Formats: sequence, structure tokens, C-alpha cells
Amino acid sequence: MSQPDKNNVLSRRQAIAGTVGGAAAGLAATTSVTSADDKPATATENVDAKQGRLNQSVCKWCYKMFSLEEMAATAANLGLVGIDLLGPNDFPTLKKHGLICTMVSSHSLGKGLCDTKYHDEALEKMNAAIEATAKEGWRNVICFSGNARGIDRETGMKNCVDALKKITPVAEKHNVILNMELLNSKVNHPDYMCDNSTWGVELVKRVGSDNFKLLYDIYHMQIMEGDIIRTIRENHDAFGHYHTGGNPGRHELDETQELYYPPIAQAIAETGFDGYFAHEFIPAGDPLAGLTDAVRQCVV
Repeated sequence: MSQPDKNNVLSRRQAIAGTVGGAAAGLAATTSVTSADDKPATATENVDAKQGRLNQSVCKWCYKMFSLEEMAATAANLGLVGIDLLGPNDFPTLKKHGLICTMVSSHSLGKGLCDTKYHDEALEKMNAAIEATAKEGWRNVICFSGNARGIDRETGMKNCVDALKKITPVAEKHNVILNMELLNSKVNHPDYMCDNSTWGVELVKRVGSDNFKLLYDIYHMQIMEGDIIRTIRENHDAFGHYHTGGNPGRHELDETQELYYPPIAQAIAETGFDGYFAHEFIPAGDPLAGLTDAVRQCVV
């Protein structure tokens, strides 16, 4: 096997250094955007997520140092299409900046669909979230399996199917997609049932509706099973939404972590994915530099 021409090979370290350098350059050219209540929101100018094939967004909860007004202004300036995991009270701020809520919140993460005693509460909140999302003409509502609490996986699967078959007709009527998040039970969410892609994909098959899919969180699934790109290629029809995050630590998408995001983003784009790809990492350094770099890496 012949060796590649070293002059044509760009190392991972060089590639990341280039994106970080670009992010720093972008932050050097910033503008101050004044919100309605006169709070400045800093936005980066020279990175545009819309130049790529993925509809990128971001999760507000990771940026507690910013108001929603500031976050929305920054997201819009970076070319993001919206912000994840918000509710109706947040929608006016998003719309003011030309954004959407790319994943609308619903019921509790721990009190989910695998346990029948939480069905009424969860379904009520999911129904309300579907109606709010449909009213705006948007796409996604999140849901969770919840914690097992001693329930075996097959019983938990059946309980989830029962609940979802009650609510998916509502989602179908309103052209909204319910997305159950895949979360790790090893580090962050002990006892969470939907903690691997095999279980989740089987659930999608049993529900049998185009309006129920999985939120494939790359950080969580790297912890639980790895093999990210192969899993995406083989199961992309079951994935309605993606979250990013470095591992270990759920920090920036940089060389301190074991995931390299440009080929992951490329693989997702090659499936023809037309949903939303949301950044969900907790910045350890400059939050704007980290987000700018993440967006840049995933413009494919």
C-alpha cells in the first residue's frame, strides 16, 4: 500500500489549529447588538453556518452567562437557524431575531414514558408542546424514556410504545416530530432507559410513525457505545435531530477530546439530513470562541 504524499496531508492537530485561529480572528471583528432592553449582545461576524448543508443551532442552557436576547443575537449572527430546548415564553425573542426553536421542551427527563405512572403527566405536557410548536409552524418536540426504577427493558419498551401510540396521532395531525433523546447512563444520567441506539432504533420501529424519531446525542452515545459514524450511516432514518459535545467533559469540539467533528458532520450531511444539528457543549474557555469554532468545523 503506497504512502500518502505528506505535502497533501493535513493533520488533525493542524486542522483544529486552523479552525481555532479562524475563530480568534472572527472574535476580533465583533459588533455590539443592542437588545430591546438595552443590553448589549456580542455577535461574531465572519462565520456563517448557512454556507454548509447542515441546519445548525445551539442549546441555550449551556450559556448561562448570556441572556436569551444576547444568545439569540449571537446565534443569528453566526448563521444558526435557531435555539434548542426552549418553551413558548421564549418564542417572541427567537422570532425577533429571525430564529426558531429547533427543539421544544416538554416533560421531565427522569419521569418518562417507560414508567406508566408518569404517562398522564408526560402526555399532557407533550400534547401542549406539540400544539405550541405547530402554532409556530415549527418541527420538533423532545421526549424522554425516563429512568427505569427497576423496570426491565422489554417492559419499559412496551410502556413507551403504549404512550407513544397515544400521542403520535396528535403529532401526525400537527406535522410535528417527537424526538426521544438518547442519553448516557454511565456518567450523567444513571438508570436512564433509552441509553443506546439499538434499544432506541427498535423503539422507533415498534412505534412505526414518521413523526417519532430519536435525538442522537453524539456526546452521550460516544460514552455508551462509540462507533458514531457507522451508527449514523446505518440508522439515520431513525434520527430526527443531533446534539454535539466533546468527550470527556462535554466541552468544546477541540483537540482536548476524543471526537473529531468535521467527518461526523460530513457523514450526517451525506445522509441527506434536513433536520437540525444543535451544539450542546459547556464551554470551558471563551464561550464565543468555542461556539464559533464549533460552527466553523461543522460547515460541510
